[in-house]
Amino acid sequence: MYKVPKEPYRQAAQFAKDGMASLFAPPKTEKHRTLPAAIRDLIRQLKAEHPPFRAHEIATICGIRLDHRPRRHTVKRILAEDPPVDPALRRYPPYHQIPDPAEARLAIIHLYADGWNIQSIAAYLEINRSTVYATLCRWAEEGVWGLEDKSHARKQATRKTSLQAMATIQALQRNPEVGAFRIHAALQQLGIALSPRTCGRILAHNRMVYGLQGPTTAPHEPKAMPFQAVRRHQYWTVDLRYIDVHQLGGDNIYCVSILENYSRAILASGLSRSQDLTAYFRVLYAAIRQHGSPEARVSDSGSVFKAKQAMAVYEALGIKKAVIQKRQPWQSYIETAFNIQRRMADWDFAQAPTWAALLGVHGRWVVSYNYQSHWAHRQRTDGKRSPANVLGWVSGLAHAPEELHRIFYRTRFGRRLDRAGYVRFRHRRLYAERGLLGEHAAVWLYGEHLTLEFADEPLAAYALKYAPDGRHLAEVTEPRLYETPHRSPQQLLWEDADAGWLKMVRVPTYAPRRRRAVAGVQGCLFPEGVGQG
Repeated sequence: MYKVPKEPYRQAAQFAKDGMASLFAPPKTEKHRTLPAAIRDLIRQLKAEHPPFRAHEIATICGIRLDHRPRRHTVKRILAEDPPVDPALRRYPPYHQIPDPAEARLAIIHLYADGWNIQSIAAYLEINRSTVYATLCRWAEEGVWGLEDKSHARKQATRKTSLQAMATIQALQRNPEVGAFRIHAALQQLGIALSPRTCGRILAHNRMVYGLQGPTTAPHEPKAMPFQAVRRHQYWTVDLRYIDVHQLGGDNIYCVSILENYSRAILASGLSRSQDLTAYFRVLYAAIRQHGSPEARVSDSGSVFKAKQAMAVYEALGIKKAVIQKRQPWQSYIETAFNIQRRMADWDFAQAPTWAALLGVHGRWVVSYNYQSHWAHRQRTDGKRSPANVLGWVSGLAHAPEELHRIFYRTRFGRRLDRAGYVRFRHRRLYAERGLLGEHAAVWLYGEHLTLEFADEPLAAYALKYAPDGRHLAEVTEPRLYETPHRSPQQLLWEDADAGWLKMVRVPTYAPRRRRAVAGVQGCLFPEGVGQG
């Protein structure tokens, strides 16, 4: 059966309704004319209220207020066909004409909520964009409270001084010789930033409240230094200081230190019971091994620093000798460092009950001195304040370990420790440390003093007496053992040396080598008289 399509029926129905008009295409209607009347009216109203509006800004506001965002080309066509002629009434007067500041700020919030951007709000209300931005930030952070006026009264600045800082200063002030700058440097190392003047005020307050003592200083006029360095490792200054504030008994303890004049850094330092060449060479060897050799060395006229062996070492290393004038210690840069040591460490030296504790105080002082701010570097423009930062990675003339061994061969010898902690040296077994089995130790020998050392720390010291030939050892006496962190965890069976424990044992000389026995005598190739003519 033939099926008639539906289209003719629809056309017939349309013809019955509209007549001849249904046979022609409907007139073309512009797409923007299909927009609701409310959107078209809002577009013309916004343009009349604020003429600087651009098409995309009006489209954005329509999308927020009426939930329909027209295209910017559509907005342009609507404004071109029916432009607003009469200016509409303003929703808000200019910002400064609103009597209530809260209402004025609320107007900014309302306009921004309707889709106005910051530039349009500032131009409409005749204010700066910074005011609009600040109002919106306060609204986001404080909510309704951000509409109220802020107090313009002067506020007290936040103080860096806290109870923790004051308590730390009081703890450091137990050493009465520490001044304001040293306290400032120590706090800076702990992460507390206080100026020297603030530290001085807190120190004065603590002295008044707690009755503490202050440093004893005398005013002096600074003089021009004759050995002022202009580059790193130009001058090294060496000297020793007597430490008589200790509880270990006996004579003074000597601190031998080497200072780099340009950076004021302590390159090497050590404590010793004697002020002999061995103690000086141990410190000098450690400084040269780590930092190389300088151009010149500065010292006073001490016999240790101008000994023949020392002069030979200087000449082999290419170091020039310089001496300060007699009775003029201020020409030595290291005197300032020793004065800082007196203020920073002497109080702790006096509290140390053992040699190990004394070495710990000395080691902490070297680290604190090198990494705390120094008064001489307070005006540097590169931000480097501590001696270690000023010294940096720069080193002097480097030397190979074999070269140093060759230069110091008359004074420094290498030995290996046996299982009992002894080293063998010139037909003697000398005790060093039982906890360093198999390690290599250094034997420093000068004159009548012998020191055993490991990792730049003295292990033991002995006094020597020579035979009449001046070469062979006749007697080894006065053993002195130092407390070190390398001590064996196993406890000794006796603590007193007089209980039978020998620190010095004489061993027999090495037996001479025997010649190998000859198996036979080879005969002559020719009989006697044959071949001779």
